[in-house]
Amino acid sequence: MGKTILIVDDERDLGIMLRRYFELNGYNVVLAESGQEGIRLAGKQPDLILLDISMPDMDGIEVCRHIRDHVACPILFLTARVEDRDKLKGFAAGGDDYIVKPFSIDELGARVEAHLRREERRSNPHKVLLDGSFAIDYTARTVSFWEQEIPLKPKEFDIVELLSTYPGQLFSKERIFEHIWEPDSEAELSVITEHISRIRAKFGKAGCKPYIQTVWGSGYKWVK
Repeated sequence: MGKTILIVDDERDLGIMLRRYFELNGYNVVLAESGQEGIRLAGKQPDLILLDISMPDMDGIEVCRHIRDHVACPILFLTARVEDRDKLKGFAAGGDDYIVKPFSIDELGARVEAHLRREERRSNPHKVLLDGSFAIDYTARTVSFWEQEIPLKPKEFDIVELLSTYPGQLFSKERIFEHIWEPDSEAELSVITEHISRIRAKFGKAGCKPYIQTVWGSGYKWVK
């Protein structure tokens, strides 16, 4: 049986379009046209929630606050608002990602698939072999090469987990920071560069490839 997506959006035409797209791609889709209805349907424990921020009865951030303690699935905000303070509010409320309107529906589909794949990896107690003898155990939070563990600090593993879960996808420093550091953290973006330098040094010492590629002026991505 396919994964279930809950779409919460008061724009009926958009909701219907998204439902058709995801159903054609093998998903089960539940559609809610208000925040209150979204809260009720979230009780059915969908595998992922697409949540519009701007709704008349209750905005998406408030909906997220209401349901986050009761649902563990990824919550992706759909929004036309892109200011940093709005993003921080959304992540603080428990959101996992932002999709900015207008968006490419194929990009949205890829984001949804990536988040669901990441959830499957988190729930899988076995190692995920990425390149021969290089392995990441997402449950034990360890990285090894030729069965020798590469010692990573918690934030270093968080970065490896994030990038390796979305191979080939470019992440800016800002996006990495938003995913891993707390919204009220006093750390600066330069901490990302420092952590990635240490990760590469540890990988190099172990004898494996660096895996994390710098895209100058844009960010980082995981390369197999």
